[in-house]
Amino acid sequence: MRVLVVNAGSSSLKLRVLDGEKPVVAVDLPADRDGFATADVRRALDGVEVDGVGHRVVHGGTRFLEPVRLDEDVVAALHDLTPLAPLHQPKSLAGIDAVTRLLPDVPAVACFDTAFHATLPAAATTYALPQEWRERWPVRRFGFHGLSHAYASRRAAELIGSSGDNGRLVTCHLGAGGSLAAVRDGRSVETTMGFTPLDGLVMGTRSGTVDPGLVLWLQEHVGLTAAQVADGLEHRSGLLGLAGATTWTSSWTDRVAGRRALASPSRSTCHAWPPASQP
Repeated sequence: MRVLVVNAGSSSLKLRVLDGEKPVVAVDLPADRDGFATADVRRALDGVEVDGVGHRVVHGGTRFLEPVRLDEDVVAALHDLTPLAPLHQPKSLAGIDAVTRLLPDVPAVACFDTAFHATLPAAATTYALPQEWRERWPVRRFGFHGLSHAYASRRAAELIGSSGDNGRLVTCHLGAGGSLAAVRDGRSVETTMGFTPLDGLVMGTRSGTVDPGLVLWLQEHVGLTAAQVADGLEHRSGLLGLAGATTWTSSWTDRVAGRRALASPSRSTCHAWPPASQP
């Protein structure tokens, strides 16, 4: 059985055709703020025959806790979740639309990054917000990169000779976006991302965790609009804001070459981990 796997991330669109576990097509396409070129997808899949399609979708909300067959109702519900993942959800939906146009008769399934974290305990998902807010709106920790954390935890358990049902692991997803997860007995029990993929670690262009009061101050006292704050936090922060580059390799290369005299991105990212006296 041949399956096309569509992974629309924040910085790229990865297309893989798997025959069993054997990859027969592997294409990576760049993505920008507007998504990616459908013509590139068409060229990448020209002449490819598959039996099914699997789409990575970043946000499944509280409704989609396991893989689901895509239809018009499901796609509409995923569009409704876009405000919770504005950097990612549109690209996932663009990937679904592009592939559906090319392969309209091939069954497609959505797999959700949030689903792995459905096992988070209430203590991990509940924010200390007014009760009426929590009851009226889905303001809770969702967690993301779940497909990656699920695989990493299974693979790590295999490598250390554990069944995965009696161990404790910390898994790391480190790319343009980044997050950590604590996994106990194969189940996610804590993770660094929260209500949206903006929370947690310093990332390529995303700020990670900042004081909510800072956001209020920028709007109330500086006069930035919500859209300006969102653009800054989503697209111009993180490693880009610290070192002028969106990857660790680029930021360190430029620092060593003396092209940037900015704060060390590693110290800003990891300052709380090693004691300050250590190099």
